[in-house]
Amino acid sequence: MLSHAKSKRTKTIRTLPPFPTLRAFLDWNADQGAFTTLTDPVSVRHQMTAVHRAVLENAGPVLRFDTPMLDSGARSDVPVVVNLFGTPERVAAGLGVTPDKLDDLGAFLAALRAPTPPEGMRDALSRWPMLKAAMATRPKTVRNAPVQQVVDEAPDLSAMPIQTHWPGDAGPLITWPVVLTRPYGSDAGDVNSYNAGVYRAQVIGRDRIIMRWLAHRGGAAHHRSWQAQGDPMPVAIVLGADPATLLSAALPLPETVSELTFAGVFSGARPRLVPARTIPLMVPADAEMVIEGWVHPTNTAPEGPFGDHTGYYNPADPFPVMTVSALTTRKDPIYLSTYTGRPPDEPAIIGEVFNQLALPLIRDQIPEIRDLWLPPAACSYRMAVISIDKRYPGQARRVMMALWGMLPQFSYTKMIIVVDDDIDPRNWDDIAWALATRMDPGRDVMTLERTPMDYLDFASPEPGLAGKIGIDATTKIGAETTREWGTVMQTAPKDATFAAELLARRGLG
Repeated sequence: MLSHAKSKRTKTIRTLPPFPTLRAFLDWNADQGAFTTLTDPVSVRHQMTAVHRAVLENAGPVLRFDTPMLDSGARSDVPVVVNLFGTPERVAAGLGVTPDKLDDLGAFLAALRAPTPPEGMRDALSRWPMLKAAMATRPKTVRNAPVQQVVDEAPDLSAMPIQTHWPGDAGPLITWPVVLTRPYGSDAGDVNSYNAGVYRAQVIGRDRIIMRWLAHRGGAAHHRSWQAQGDPMPVAIVLGADPATLLSAALPLPETVSELTFAGVFSGARPRLVPARTIPLMVPADAEMVIEGWVHPTNTAPEGPFGDHTGYYNPADPFPVMTVSALTTRKDPIYLSTYTGRPPDEPAIIGEVFNQLALPLIRDQIPEIRDLWLPPAACSYRMAVISIDKRYPGQARRVMMALWGMLPQFSYTKMIIVVDDDIDPRNWDDIAWALATRMDPGRDVMTLERTPMDYLDFASPEPGLAGKIGIDATTKIGAETTREWGTVMQTAPKDATFAAELLARRGLG
């Protein structure tokens, strides 16, 4: 008989209908009353971001701007959709589940990454949903695709409703691109070798785009492999992909896993791909638009400054330039956009959900962890609060070091606070109490120097290198203390039950 944990991992995960396209997801949101169309003229310069931000901060609906106004004063015929993932509920829906199923989905993904051998035929058959999900990652190649209904091999990107988000921004910025690349020497048909990343893309001309991929990201690694041979690299920028592809591109998957194919796990269907028109890459057949082009080995330009997720403008830095060879679109395309700024923003909301999804995988590697919270206000990954089942002296420090070394994104977590499992790590009052009563600054603080850090962190003494701090706010046991520890006060369960019943009878509960 399967254990509860195993049965939880192997039952059917997807609870919502499939969303094979962005349009299908928009229709579903409209049916849920979470979609609003604005017909008023709204400028792509600053105004659209201001409206989006106000709606997002009130947990508002997906917005469609039907009358986007370009910098030239002309009206764009391409509507703009924003706030697609403006609530955790919509992020979960993009993954195919309701919020109450996120824990199940996280366990399912952890099992896919580290499967255990079946214990028999019954166990093997019970894992059919997992097998089906794995099979769904196999893409299907098609000859005719909606995204290639219109092909323009001499496009003018200034005619697209690409936003300039903040007053200090250097220019128009594409903010929801799924950028597809592959390593040198790979075959265009081998999509398992592809990387799909969401990178900033600054438009600097009618056919030129700066690709801001940091050195540790997959796109940059692929570019280095082409640079080493002195050859230009084919790049496809997918705009308006289906929600599963969008979220897979943002998910921190292992380097050996292709985000493009892994999207099938979330969507429940095989991804449909079509050969690009002017470059040797496969692209999503049902996207809204694809910008095709080449990044040459040494062609760079200063990118920025732009407002970033830290709430500050980052300085201009040189990044590779893409020369556009074609723009392919649907006959009536939609442009998907968002903004990046001090939380809350869509990346922070997506990060909250990904935090929940990652917890089962983290527990598999560090079993004593009970819960983990990345406060969105701390730019999501800059700070972590962890509750553990503490059993031995020094355990909190071991957990800190294990987390810093576990996944690449945690190498940018500069503060970790560890608490006991009687503390709610998502409650600032609980955290403050633990820090005030279970932590001594001279004994329970661990610091590291010159460790990797996001170079956009202006608090870092050097770009890309910074310190880290770990705070042990757990109860001290064994060799950690020479004093007798205090006893936590708690109401007896029977007295709590009495109080609740009395107040309920009096209408005060």
